[in-house]
Amino acid sequence: MIEAARVSKQFHEIEALHDVSLSVHKGSIYGLVGSNGAGKTTLLKLLAGIYQPDSGQLMIDSESVFENNAIKARTAFIPDNLYFFPNYTIQDMANFYGLIYPKWNKERYLKLQDVFNIDVKRRVKTLSKGMQRQYALWMGLAMMPDVMILDEPIDGLDPVMRHKVKNLIIQDVADRDMTAIISSHNLRDLEDICDYIGILHQGKMLIQKDLDDLKADVHKIQVAFAGEIPPTLLQDIQALHQEQRGSVLILIVRGAHNEIIRRMQSYHPAILDILPLTLEEIFIHEMGDNGYEIKNVLY
Repeated sequence: MIEAARVSKQFHEIEALHDVSLSVHKGSIYGLVGSNGAGKTTLLKLLAGIYQPDSGQLMIDSESVFENNAIKARTAFIPDNLYFFPNYTIQDMANFYGLIYPKWNKERYLKLQDVFNIDVKRRVKTLSKGMQRQYALWMGLAMMPDVMILDEPIDGLDPVMRHKVKNLIIQDVADRDMTAIISSHNLRDLEDICDYIGILHQGKMLIQKDLDDLKADVHKIQVAFAGEIPPTLLQDIQALHQEQRGSVLILIVRGAHNEIIRRMQSYHPAILDILPLTLEEIFIHEMGDNGYEIKNVLY
């Protein structure tokens, strides 16, 4: 179990996080999304024990994270900006990982070599950005961590490798009860693998929900009437977004599916379709509802 309780972090005059709380269940995949500068990387570095919170508590298995070597030995953190010893080969780095991480698994390291297919004699600095990302994931998975914290883990990977990496993470969660926290701007990939979603904005946690519950709570309505649109409809249905295309009115509405249908049918529409939204669409409209508005979004 990973828990953050009212965590705040400030850098000089900039408050990166304010009273952020989250809860991540063991053996689950938690997706962290948010606007640029929302504080996602700061939160991940706090969870990895790199930063110390100014206030609040960060706990993994009921133990404080900061300066806790036992927790760090069980945690793999792969940052967005990777760093490696400049002249080390992949094999040199593997040997180093084997010395400092007690759960390092040489057998798995060798098996994953077939997945990533990178020559272990190559110096890490000679690898492309995408290959360095693959290498970092390779080392992280070979550590056999209980907790994996990933900041933009598939940025720069081709579609085939993205699919492989997602499957490897899912396999470790299923087989070893590993817990993963993943921050990414690629919401389509998060939608494929995450159990829970947290949305950060301007250093505050806006939403934290089971992904299925989140998707079940926001809907796109396409409705048309034989005559004019009833004048009280838009007052009754508090829409996150509305758009009219000819005779069809498109609304983005938060609420229970059956209740929305009941209220819309009371206006006797000629056409009524209610569709679930993708995670990306939900993110766009939740941001718009919190002052991060996007104009002229096409559907």
